[in-house]
Amino acid sequence: MAAAVPQEPHTIIGRFPEDLSIAERNEHAGKWMAIERYVPTALREEQGKPQIDLRQRHIRALGRTAVECLRQLEQAGLDQRNFEFTQIRRM
Repeated sequence: MAAAVPQEPHTIIGRFPEDLSIAERNEHAGKWMAIERYVPTALREEQGKPQIDLRQRHIRALGRTAVECLRQLEQAGLDQRNFEFTQIRRM
């Protein structure tokens, strides 16, 4: 069986965290990702109750530390206050 070829971090930037495969999560385990916080426009109503549409939250940075993610956001001209930082866990 051939070894998996490591992916470049940019291959998960812009994607939904929920769409990462188990292999991708394991490959990037221990790294930090910056995910957009939800905004009121991401709220929708379902069966008469407000629901947060998490599918609108994209990964905008990936790094070995949260500080590295902050730098990437700054370089992209994005406001770091609009993001949450989560460490990817092995599945």
